[in-house]
Amino acid sequence: MIKCKGLCKKFGDKKVLDGLDLEVRKGSIVGLLGPSGAGKTTMIKILTGQLDSTSGSVMVFGKNVKSLTGEDKKKFGIMMDNFGVYERFSCMDNLMIYADIYGVKKATVNKTLDDIGLGDAKRKPASALSKGMKARLRLARAFIHDPEIIFLDEPTSGLDPQSMKSVHKIIMDKKAEGCTIFLTTHNMEEASKLCDEIFLLNEGKIVERGKPEDICRRYNRLKKIRIHLTDGSDMELSAGGESATRISDLLLEGRLETIHSTEPTLETVFLELTGRGLQEAG
Repeated sequence: MIKCKGLCKKFGDKKVLDGLDLEVRKGSIVGLLGPSGAGKTTMIKILTGQLDSTSGSVMVFGKNVKSLTGEDKKKFGIMMDNFGVYERFSCMDNLMIYADIYGVKKATVNKTLDDIGLGDAKRKPASALSKGMKARLRLARAFIHDPEIIFLDEPTSGLDPQSMKSVHKIIMDKKAEGCTIFLTTHNMEEASKLCDEIFLLNEGKIVERGKPEDICRRYNRLKKIRIHLTDGSDMELSAGGESATRISDLLLEGRLETIHSTEPTLETVFLELTGRGLQEAG
């Protein structure tokens, strides 16, 4: 669905994206993971034809992104921070604007509002919605016309855990319907939960790529098992066959409360690769 080769973008003398190669398969969720200011939003703007690259090739639907027609771009759904809602319009009217543009029936708008949990708030002005409800409304606007690719730029930024969970469910539901989703985030937990594949972006370059769990296993230097016992003490064993008997004895004695491997999180991997955390500004 998306293929980039040697993608570069400069603003003046500043190189924001530097030789990016990536592919997005149909029906997958791919995440571009990096700190704020790393070039993630710029990437989405290039992929959707809002911004030209400086060099390199960008293919979407098998076509050069610069040659995409208006009909091609109608297959996009886009959720970005700078695409806000109309505060004085109701939820229904906000979605009807886009429904009219894309020829979507009013019945679909009503169903969409119900699906995202805003059915009871359809007559409420957007100004009266919580931040989480607004996020769901903006996400609904991105997929109301049944797009083939949905681009999500930091879709849960600043949301509380419950609102984040609601948005995640909507995203996974769209994937189950066959949508291809490209999202950017600096939230490593979000990337681990949602993404089939991730690309770690730092200073315009992709420094690591793969399935989240594969990346974490790849950087498991310690290869230890951490155990918490019922008496409150902790124990660390090597992750090998020699520890099996000890673990079995603790289980039989009823002393083992929790057991964890020491593989790192995506945040830890990113810190090892770049020397800075995902939450830090670029």
